[in-house]
Amino acid sequence: MKTVFNIALGLCAVVLVYICYASIMGPINFEKEKSVRDKAVIARLMDIRKAQAEYRNLNNQQYTANFDTLIEFVKTQKLPFIFKQGELTDDQLEAGMTEKKAMRMINKAKKTGNWSEVKKAGLENFKRDTMWVAVLDTIFPKGFDADSMRYIPFGNGKQFEMAIRNDTAKSGAPFCLLEVKAPYDTYLEGLDKQEIANLKDLQEKMNKYSGLKIGDLETANNNAGNWE
Repeated sequence: MKTVFNIALGLCAVVLVYICYASIMGPINFEKEKSVRDKAVIARLMDIRKAQAEYRNLNNQQYTANFDTLIEFVKTQKLPFIFKQGELTDDQLEAGMTEKKAMRMINKAKKTGNWSEVKKAGLENFKRDTMWVAVLDTIFPKGFDADSMRYIPFGNGKQFEMAIRNDTAKSGAPFCLLEVKAPYDTYLEGLDKQEIANLKDLQEKMNKYSGLKIGDLETANNNAGNWE
């Protein structure tokens, strides 16, 4: 009987040790894995932000709420890149010369074949050419998979929540707001449910979004991330 009691007591001690270990290591392991997943989600949100910024530049200051449209833009659109050679001197600037005037003078010489005016203005080595470079070759690294932008890392195929809102400033000028979100429930799925619940509860008490996002549909914030 004493032996049975000692065995039971030993098992209880093992269970207590395990419970203590789990109570300490559980939150630590959760934070480690959360950090890994946060970084992956943030990286993709930043890719979306870059793509949306370029899309807006070429589409009348409008963002898109459609991933198909954004991905097609990244895959096929080209961006203007100005090749510059030579700079205007202080004397040229003081004389009223501008880059636009210089290029008009140079383009005129190209058409007429008369370069005397260009030489007189000292613009023989001044050059401005616009080249068009693919978005994929400009703002993303080689091998970037544009199709992956829509998917939340660790989200089992779920997509980011992306929305836009058009509004008008007090001055009367129109503007467009963007918001892209990844909720904790999606990309932390499979981790400790209680830890996720605690995290969400804390965010709600602080009146913050329970997840990671860029931009905001209520306040213009230059598409800042809520982790920044």
